[in-house]
Amino acid sequence: MARGCSRRKALGYMGALGLGSILGGWNPVAEAKTRKKKPNIVFIMSDDHAAHAIGCYGSRINRTPNIDRIADEGVRFENCFCTNSICGPSRACILTGKYSHVNGFKTNSDKFDGSQPTFPKLLRNEGYKTAMIGKWHLVTDPTGFDYWNILPGQGNYHDPIMIEMGRKHKKQGYVTDLITDLAIDFVRKRDREAPFCLMCHHKAPHRNWLPDAKHARMYEDEDIREPDTFKDDYANRSRAAAEATMRVNRDLTPEDLKMDPPPELSGEALDHWKYERYIKDYLRVVASVDDNVGRLLDTLDQEGLAENTLVVYTSDQGFFLGDHGWYDKRFMYEESLRMPFLARLPGVIKPGSINRDMVLNVDFAPTFLDLANVRVPGDMQGRSFFPIMKGCTPKDWRDAMYYQYYEFPRPHNACPHYGVRTSRYKLIHYFLPGHMDEWELFDLEKDPREIHSVYTDPAYADIVTQLKGRLAAFRKELQVPEEST
Repeated sequence: MARGCSRRKALGYMGALGLGSILGGWNPVAEAKTRKKKPNIVFIMSDDHAAHAIGCYGSRINRTPNIDRIADEGVRFENCFCTNSICGPSRACILTGKYSHVNGFKTNSDKFDGSQPTFPKLLRNEGYKTAMIGKWHLVTDPTGFDYWNILPGQGNYHDPIMIEMGRKHKKQGYVTDLITDLAIDFVRKRDREAPFCLMCHHKAPHRNWLPDAKHARMYEDEDIREPDTFKDDYANRSRAAAEATMRVNRDLTPEDLKMDPPPELSGEALDHWKYERYIKDYLRVVASVDDNVGRLLDTLDQEGLAENTLVVYTSDQGFFLGDHGWYDKRFMYEESLRMPFLARLPGVIKPGSINRDMVLNVDFAPTFLDLANVRVPGDMQGRSFFPIMKGCTPKDWRDAMYYQYYEFPRPHNACPHYGVRTSRYKLIHYFLPGHMDEWELFDLEKDPREIHSVYTDPAYADIVTQLKGRLAAFRKELQVPEEST
């Protein structure tokens, strides 16, 4: 995609949003009109939904027609990445626009400091009505929302407890339906004089993947082929991969599998049985998410809101769907690092567009503020990609990213690591004092499945030197504490 955006094109999109007045002096009449036209934001986020389990991303194992509708009517980002692939920390990065070491939420054992600035607070200060519904997973109560109704911790799939504005209630029904019901209720009962920002966060498809009755028999008569890397032996890489305890054939629990394996199975046949027990339930709970995305999109149509509402579908990180023999996430490998990100805003985002620029979860907050014409705080570390949504990539847009994972040892013994990814290469440093100090380098062009590290290959010596330089520059720029190495 060509970089840069003409002044004429930029003026066009500001005009489409009623933002033309920002180019000149402040005009109270124009300001009033602008405020009325500020777009709503509906941010739909699932938990652990890998991009390669979404139809529009080329999934070969399932179909997601309602999620795909957002891509058909908007933009699909091919290279959206998280900066710390784990639930709570990614959510904190999304809210604050800051990396984990700055927002203070590095592992799921931390507590979110709700006094710090977040994009919902800043939108609320500018007249937006804000709501947070569904999975929160940040331990402390939400702040910056006019209304919140959340699951405690991970929450339950069936008949969940929910906490509404500080009060616990038990809800009857299936969690994905209930979260959507509450989101629809907020939209229908909204303050019609104010723009709104609705965060609709689904629990699914988080472990232990309990489908509802409607989807319980989906894929029952299908044989789902294992990923090409399912039998990965973790050779030619750091010990970190081999030591992780999240293998489909070994580490799934009876609660995950929900029944004992047939006694006659063993070896590869047993491994495949476990894979199908896992992946089919995962896809069943995804199907429910897809149905409910459709319900929410239909509600926006019915309420006459679709034309002036940014709709986003994403997940808090990627997930291993048997890739490398794993379930879960955490590692900087592509399936875990990559997030789906789909966005629709009629008249502003070109339908059916595809973008391959590198965007990050820390970019979400400044993007939403930029969309709403709200000043982005100078200490946010992410950068607005709202111009990119419109097809205007800044000439100085990033060509590399920094990643860091902290949580160890529980629950999956994934070694802490940090790294840098460019369009072609990925350098990862695994560090654990007294246990591990190892590196991996992947040439993503030649080895997209990340099977063979070339860190010690003399042919890549110059690449290693260059990437270590970029890694050091990132750590300095982002003010990563030295003790985290």
